[in-house]
Amino acid sequence: MKHIARKRFGQHFLTDSSIIGAIVDAINPQRSDAMVEIGPGLAALTQPLMAQLDQLAVIELDRDLAARLREQAALQVVESDVLRVDFSRLHEALGRSGPAPRWRVVGNLPYNISTPILFHLLAHVDAVQDQHFMLQKEVIDRMVAKPSTASYGRLSVMLQWRYAMENVLFVPPESFDPPPRVDSAVVRMVPLAEPPRLNEAVLSELVQVAFSQRRKILRHTLGRWLTERGYGGEFDAQRRAEEVPVAEYVALAQAVAV
Repeated sequence: MKHIARKRFGQHFLTDSSIIGAIVDAINPQRSDAMVEIGPGLAALTQPLMAQLDQLAVIELDRDLAARLREQAALQVVESDVLRVDFSRLHEALGRSGPAPRWRVVGNLPYNISTPILFHLLAHVDAVQDQHFMLQKEVIDRMVAKPSTASYGRLSVMLQWRYAMENVLFVPPESFDPPPRVDSAVVRMVPLAEPPRLNEAVLSELVQVAFSQRRKILRHTLGRWLTERGYGGEFDAQRRAEEVPVAEYVALAQAVAV
């Protein structure tokens, strides 16, 4: 029976074989990788990955699709909302022995909850080797954006302080069934080997304040926030939020947290 895409799950199934091949090439799976796929759907990406891996875990919320996936003997199926999955302990749930693996995480993420998934994985970044995700192109543009550009914002800062990222592949709407109303792309995310030490909650609040009124200069927003926290260092608050590089936001978070 043909599976009908369910709007509530944000399902758009990848069907373009050339795009699928290009994604697998970008991921470059190795036989012994500890890999987990989020939202495998109809297994368009799952099948070619399985051909190059000893074992593959998949996370699928749709119970009908999960049941189909369980018919594949080489697959370990976790039927769950990905936002409830503890990636740091996933190896235990899958019955793996020995040291916890560092996961290679891949997937065509539901566009309606892609940002929450990215932040959920950020909380488990120490358990991750790398990530390759298909997302709305506009979201990836924001993820990899440079300062002083229209796409640069809170998402840029909150991911770039912890990952090296690049847009590796453009994917047009006609590559899916049903086609989404937006362009898509594939992003590669590699956790930094030596990330700056900081209180992530402080950075998150700082950046949220900075971009809360991005048309205003920071003297009216972040400047006041820094003053309230007793910050006495030098910071040019005569700029707008998008003009401040990630390194400066990181340095502020480190200084305020002292």
